[in-house]
Amino acid sequence: MTNSSQTLKQKWADLKQAQPHIRIRNAAAELSVSEGELLATQCGESVTRLNPDFKGILARIEELGYVMALTRNNDVVHERKGTYLNAELNNDHVGLFVGEDIDLRIFFKNWAHAFAVTEMAKDKPRYSIQFFAKDGEAIHKIYLTEKSNTEAYLNLVNAFKSADQLQSIPVEPIADSSFNTPNGEVDVKAFQSDWENLKDTHHFFGLLAKYKLNRTQALRLAPAGNYAVKVS
Repeated sequence: MTNSSQTLKQKWADLKQAQPHIRIRNAAAELSVSEGELLATQCGESVTRLNPDFKGILARIEELGYVMALTRNNDVVHERKGTYLNAELNNDHVGLFVGEDIDLRIFFKNWAHAFAVTEMAKDKPRYSIQFFAKDGEAIHKIYLTEKSNTEAYLNLVNAFKSADQLQSIPVEPIADSSFNTPNGEVDVKAFQSDWENLKDTHHFFGLLAKYKLNRTQALRLAPAGNYAVKVS
């Protein structure tokens, strides 16, 4: 354990003692580190670092059965309960799960870290698989439910457990590689027509690439109506 990770570990322990109910994302912000860096300080204890074989791990997620999928940012928390079905993980850049309850598209470019996490909730262990980007920000989390297959989870963790259980992770900024085409160079009418005629939500990324638009720019140029509504 490095001195810096020991210091961070102690800072988090002190913060939890002062604020017992603080969430890890909020704790990371208060300590001016990423969530991944904070979580890593628990490796070898309540956290197990997994090998970054993301496709291998995801290929076995269906074995866990009924789980909760969680993705969030600073403004929105998106949770879905169900089973990860119909995995398509052969593409080097994007993976898919297509099911009635969990319909997920995964871009692997910035994935860097994976952990198995055990938390205590109402005196019972709560298990999860958590994925983080190169900058230490949480990308996606999969929580077991009372209906999940705990044995399959433990087998998965054992299969992908990393030999490296150091209590720190390297982090690096993520470069902005999105398109930035000036609005005046975009065929807005054609773009809006193509959007209106989309048949599958997974085709939206292809639409952005076709018109060389970043996602927020596309939302600003959305067709009239309720295709994209700006909120505070």
